[in-house]
Amino acid sequence: MPRIPETELEDLKRSVDLAALVRSKGVELKKHGSKDLAGLSPFTDEKTPSFIVTPAKNLWHCMSSGQGGSVIDFVMHYDGVSFRQAVELLRTKNPSLYKSAGPVRKSSVPKLPPAVEFDADDQTLFDQVLGYYAKRLHENPSAIDYLKKRGLWNEEAIERFRIGYADRTLGLTLPHKNRKDGAEIRTRLQRLGIYRESGHEHFNGSLVFPVMDEGGAVREIYGRKVGSQKSGIYHLYLPGPHAGIWNPECLKSPEIILTESIIDALTFWVNGFRNVTCIWGTEGFTDEHLEAFRKHRTQKIYLAYDRDKAGDRASERDAERLQSHGIECFRVKFPAGMDSNEYALKVTPPEMSLKAVLSGAEWLPPSPKGYGATGGKGLGHCVPQEGEIPFRVKDQDTRASSSNLLAANLAADAATVGQDIATKGKNASEDELRAFGSSRETSPALKLSGEDYLLDLGPRSYRVRGLQKNGSLEVLKVNLRLVCEDRFHLDTLDFYRSKDREAFVRAAASETTLEPDLIKRDLGKLLLALEQVQEERIRAATEPQPSHPEMTEEEQAEALELLRSPDLLHRILADFESCGIVGESTNKLTGYLACVSRKLDRPLAVIVQSTSAAGKSTLMESILAFIPEEERVKYSAMTGQSLYYLGETNLKNKILAIVEEEGAEKASYALKLLQSEGELTIASTGKDDQGRMKTEEYHVEGPVMIFLTTTAVDIDEELLNRCLVLTVDESREQTKAIHDLQREAETFEGLKRKVERDRILSVHKNAQRLLKPLPVVNPFAKQLTFLSDRTRTRRDHVKYLTLIRTIALLHQHQRPLKEKDGLEYIEATRSDIEEGQPDRPRSAGAARSTSFRRRRGGC
Repeated sequence: MPRIPETELEDLKRSVDLAALVRSKGVELKKHGSKDLAGLSPFTDEKTPSFIVTPAKNLWHCMSSGQGGSVIDFVMHYDGVSFRQAVELLRTKNPSLYKSAGPVRKSSVPKLPPAVEFDADDQTLFDQVLGYYAKRLHENPSAIDYLKKRGLWNEEAIERFRIGYADRTLGLTLPHKNRKDGAEIRTRLQRLGIYRESGHEHFNGSLVFPVMDEGGAVREIYGRKVGSQKSGIYHLYLPGPHAGIWNPECLKSPEIILTESIIDALTFWVNGFRNVTCIWGTEGFTDEHLEAFRKHRTQKIYLAYDRDKAGDRASERDAERLQSHGIECFRVKFPAGMDSNEYALKVTPPEMSLKAVLSGAEWLPPSPKGYGATGGKGLGHCVPQEGEIPFRVKDQDTRASSSNLLAANLAADAATVGQDIATKGKNASEDELRAFGSSRETSPALKLSGEDYLLDLGPRSYRVRGLQKNGSLEVLKVNLRLVCEDRFHLDTLDFYRSKDREAFVRAAASETTLEPDLIKRDLGKLLLALEQVQEERIRAATEPQPSHPEMTEEEQAEALELLRSPDLLHRILADFESCGIVGESTNKLTGYLACVSRKLDRPLAVIVQSTSAAGKSTLMESILAFIPEEERVKYSAMTGQSLYYLGETNLKNKILAIVEEEGAEKASYALKLLQSEGELTIASTGKDDQGRMKTEEYHVEGPVMIFLTTTAVDIDEELLNRCLVLTVDESREQTKAIHDLQREAETFEGLKRKVERDRILSVHKNAQRLLKPLPVVNPFAKQLTFLSDRTRTRRDHVKYLTLIRTIALLHQHQRPLKEKDGLEYIEATRSDIEEGQPDRPRSAGAARSTSFRRRRGGC
């Protein structure tokens, strides 16, 4: 019996009003003390009230009988029912709970409404039992979770195939077997196979899958145990020989997918392949199966049995029987050791992976014995074209996307089998399995030769030119040449125009003397191969994938050690010094933090100001060197429109660095908008594929951290308001320190420093990759103060608060991740606020601070 979840029991014990339930039984309860109620016990003939109810705890205790407990215990003792029956009565709030008929030692009359009619015929009885099981499925989380885990929770399938769950509550709705009507109905259910001779439900603890004929009559029931079983038995059927065809509607299709079990067949069905049925295990191919396929003139069967020894033997044996009646057979080859359900779960999306594995099904040649049984005729035994897949039926609806419909009309979609992955089977990695699935979708494979694509299909060779000229997924116009021995045909066509395809087929058949149907099938295979190349090429052009090198465990541990340093900011400054960046402590740290702020929704912006040759570019380069290459974009100059065409997400959460502010003068307006609004949008005119003018919208998403340098003395006011201005230290002492460092670089010590610098930068880049764009909450924000004597402090104040959030974000691996109202965040601390003071000294000789130094806040 499935165990009732403890949480559900506790909920029943709390939610049902025990005092009201006791009073409904005729027990008068009066106040007893400050917290309890007392009344005469319904279990004894006492004269003095000793039956105590404690409403606050929803508990009772009968002093005269010594019994007590929760509301469940009260129902068990008063109504004479089992624990399970008591729970079901309370769960359904059954009206019989609140009727007073006196306590019962053991009830033989069901308290729950009967699930079946006792005078119903056998099929009606089956129907009512299955209806009860279907209802119980939705009330049992363990059964629902099992179906979801197997990828089979589909409301349409559950309703159509009447899937249910036997949780051993059917007997609670029937009279006890010591009563005449109870004995009669249980005997009938035993004869039907629902009950066993022991009196237990046959499918107890199982998901129930009925097998019905086209008229709705039950022919078979399959039960799949949920949860681990000590007996090792997980599959149950009705007693007697197997009968029936699961999903008989599939017989309307000329091509059928045949699996070992209902679970595997249902996997195909929920993913859109409705022309599927199953046998009853590897030894369960019945004469009824064979007769059904013959009667409905099935042409092809795809044997999607498990990929193990038993499945391989069964497929060979069953294929021989089918082929002897003129039915073509194909072996669907999953990776070794897998069945269709496991494969669909591991190689996602399942509708594509199943389509791929069907595409690569291996045609099984008829054995001499089987072929001769029908004189080599039957329904036709011509060798199939490589890669044909079974016709996909979904409720007899032939609607599909244009490319899928076109592919079906062309009898295409070929695939190859990855032998190495098939050998590895369950030991293959997830990436290998994905590659296995995707490789099957691209067969037959196109070969790239220069800018041409070549496809060889036996003696026929196709060459495709001009594919690169197609700029959208709606056009597939190419120059196509077909060569077969010493004959050829050459023409230009758009694969998405049926007239073009038909004209090519007619002309090519005339020129090469090939059969038109053969060329038509070839074009179908070529179409889907070209479509995949076209999709990948356009996707690569529109959605570039930034490189993100994988970290080893050692590199990740080293990066985390840095991020978890208790003196992280001082560690960063020390690493700058170790990398040969002398002085400029405040500027280095502020620039570093500004770069970290790219992970926030409103990042900081920085402009480094100095005279020529003072080191502004060196400071920028030094800071950017600590940031991963894939998270920063650097330009020497930008035109006015260049920002709008960078790609929608190419700048999101990245750093945009421009070496000289003057080089970005023409793009200053776009930079200001990107910093303030966090996005850019522009409407521009262009030409479509037919040369007509059209308007296209370009969108660039932020947030983006902007990093500039300038030699200008007077910085544009608009830019000044939006940026932190870092002024380079131009003192004589700083110049002398730089000279000393430059001379040291020429020595052996300088060589060692360079090697150490590469190691330090690698650690920092990996640390930056580990930072996540988390929301930051400042619980001390309302206690902070900031000058308000000028309007520009409105923006300066935001910079100050952002700097504090950035410091907290940098320390995210030292802060607990909190959650409230479904939102995850980290909190800033007082130390973050202290570190965020702009003029807080970092070390001796600290450089001048940022532009809002004299407008700082406090806490």
